[in-house]
Amino acid sequence: MAAMKTTRVRANVLLAAAAWTYYVWITRMWNIARDPEHDFGFKAVHGALAVVSVAFAVALTVTGLRMRREAAARQGHDAPDRREPVG
Repeated sequence: MAAMKTTRVRANVLLAAAAWTYYVWITRMWNIARDPEHDFGFKAVHGALAVVSVAFAVALTVTGLRMRREAAARQGHDAPDRREPVG
């Protein structure tokens, strides 16, 4: 049971980090794109940083969701069978 809780907590940390990354970079790129003070080079470099960061966030999301699914499957597998016997 403790291993399942630990896995779920770690998965939630990964998902929270991914959500924060999405929020920060989408907001930042929206603000940079709309700001006429920044030249093309600035926008291109920050756009590349955003793409790399969002790609890492996608990897964190996939990993976190897989960990949560595995923890749920393990919990269901370890739980006693409560179905009625047939026959």
